[in-house]
Amino acid sequence: IFFEFIPTEEYFNENPTRLSIEEVELGKNYALIINSNAGLWGYSIGDTVKFVSKNPYRLIVTGRIKHFISAFGEHVIGEEVEKAMKLTIEKFPETELVEFTVAPQVTPQEGLPHHEWFIEFSNKPHNEEAFRLELDNNMRQLNVYYDDLITGNILRTLKITSLRKNSFIDYMKSQGKLGGQNKVPRLANDRKIADELTKFSI
Repeated sequence: IFFEFIPTEEYFNENPTRLSIEEVELGKNYALIINSNAGLWGYSIGDTVKFVSKNPYRLIVTGRIKHFISAFGEHVIGEEVEKAMKLTIEKFPETELVEFTVAPQVTPQEGLPHHEWFIEFSNKPHNEEAFRLELDNNMRQLNVYYDDLITGNILRTLKITSLRKNSFIDYMKSQGKLGGQNKVPRLANDRKIADELTKFSI
């Protein structure tokens, strides 16, 4: 068995680049492919990984390839939204949250398309607008494609939809997925979850 690595931004292309372990770059996200010895077949295990060392080779799992947003070519992954939230909460330490997930809003009733963050707070930030702008700024720092789309007026800055207490638990109950290993994905490229969570907005 040998491994190949596809840059995450190319994963859904028809002919993505497949790199050997010698060709990977540090700090970049890849989809992990397992191949048979002769290269007869390759299997994507669905994880995204990032190399933190090349001597020796060491990597960390950063997310799932199916959990992404790229409605406009922005290639946002779970690691980026989690880091953006972590950095934002560091600036607003009074903030506590239960759970969050992100989805694109491609056809808003008014204004430009945007990313919508559904957040269940257990303690809200003192200044919600400053929190929103900081979160958006952190996303722009972490993802150059997202930044370009906002600079180019293709997307507007993100929207936060606050959810009432137990929204994520109630959503999981409604899907018959409460408990065990089930959890709401950090982000999705469609609005299946988002449209359900809208019912719990406050």
